[in-house]
Amino acid sequence: MRLINFIGHLLLLVIIALAIMTTQKALANTAGESVKSEQQVLDSLNTILTSSDPNGIEQAISVLDKNWRDDYIPQILETIAYTRNSRSSASTIRVLERKTGQNFGSDLNKWYFWLWNKPLNLSENYANFKASLYRNIDPKFEKYFRDRQASARIRLDEIRWGGVRQDGIPPLRGPNMVSAGNAGYLQDSNVVFGIEINGDARAYPKRILAWHEMFVDTIGGVDIAGVYCTLCGTIIPYKTKLNGVDYALGTSGFLYRSNKLMYDQATQSLWNTIKGEPVLGPLVDKGIKLEHLSVVTTTWGEWKRRNPKTTVLSEKTGFNRNYGEGIAYQDYFGTHELMFNTPFSDTRLKNKQEVLALRFPASPKQQLAIDTEFLNKNSLYKNRIGPQKLLILTDRSGANRVYDPKNVNFVSYDRDSTLQDDKGTKWTLTESELIAQNDNRRLSNLPYHRAFWFGWHATYPQTRLIK
Repeated sequence: MRLINFIGHLLLLVIIALAIMTTQKALANTAGESVKSEQQVLDSLNTILTSSDPNGIEQAISVLDKNWRDDYIPQILETIAYTRNSRSSASTIRVLERKTGQNFGSDLNKWYFWLWNKPLNLSENYANFKASLYRNIDPKFEKYFRDRQASARIRLDEIRWGGVRQDGIPPLRGPNMVSAGNAGYLQDSNVVFGIEINGDARAYPKRILAWHEMFVDTIGGVDIAGVYCTLCGTIIPYKTKLNGVDYALGTSGFLYRSNKLMYDQATQSLWNTIKGEPVLGPLVDKGIKLEHLSVVTTTWGEWKRRNPKTTVLSEKTGFNRNYGEGIAYQDYFGTHELMFNTPFSDTRLKNKQEVLALRFPASPKQQLAIDTEFLNKNSLYKNRIGPQKLLILTDRSGANRVYDPKNVNFVSYDRDSTLQDDKGTKWTLTESELIAQNDNRRLSNLPYHRAFWFGWHATYPQTRLIK
């Protein structure tokens, strides 16, 4: 009896083992077929992208149809974006519409808006697909994506090419500066971005930065990268040194939610411009977050009146550009239409209405956007973000400045350089601090910058808005 039981158990174990082996073989075959199928799809997309042979295109469309998976949609949209053969494009769109039930035709912004409002669904090799696709535009692009999918801290399908190569919009590194008296090319009404650090006041005209979108400079002994995203309206000065490392930043050529992505030269990681932190590549999750400083958006006449010893960016940049006021991005700045869309459509303000944008490390989950038109009507305005009190002053030119009032209660501001608190003490406004006239007490400024509403909201969808 025991022998019979033993044989029975042995047979059962053999049966189980055979079943496991069969299952594993089936899974291996399935995995192999899946890999083969995916490669066929990728080869077909390459044919759709590059071929002009009608038969080859028809076969490629058939392969795509038979091997359809929803996680191929991002690759398909990028293929459509760069296909120059109208036959290929139209046939691919028809498959896309039939499989998804959507009818957006060739309007890629509508396709992307629909896609980005669905749960993220990417094939495992999507980053490598992007690497292979975009290296054909610029070989440097390959490193941004190759084998980096797991490091992404933003949606990879939201990273779109902006139309230029790496540093194709050339940053100004160590730019020439001239005195105010030698800046005859500027009119008093011209818009400038003013920065003052340790008594060193500098002005960077919008009419020049719009062509370069970044400057790398040393201001008051501090190494700075001033990052200007023309599409989302932000100019942010970052300290480039952190924990002993000086990050050499540039313009990647790619966008995330219509906001330029920076890169660092050492690792080719991609960085979020508004947040100042890596979002794709080996620097992700290393605790890197650059410190941003204040920048005043004002007019050249107002800036030099307040800062007569200022220097200003020379128009002799080494590049041949038309630096006339309002020339660069004239059509884009003239409407509220977007060049590259985002997953959101928030109509509380018009897309390109400027807001004063505020965020602080002590309250990482809280951000504040204040309509600049509201601030122009409320020249002395108080608020707070978490524990941080805010005093926001708007002068007659419409320029905003932000200070930490501590426990001082300010009650009036002459919209120039003088404030008064509830004790009757008068204070003098400078770029970096407020100074009490009776006892020399000092209140420092806080980091701030402006942004287009849509760009700030796209980065911080939960931002508080005051208008």
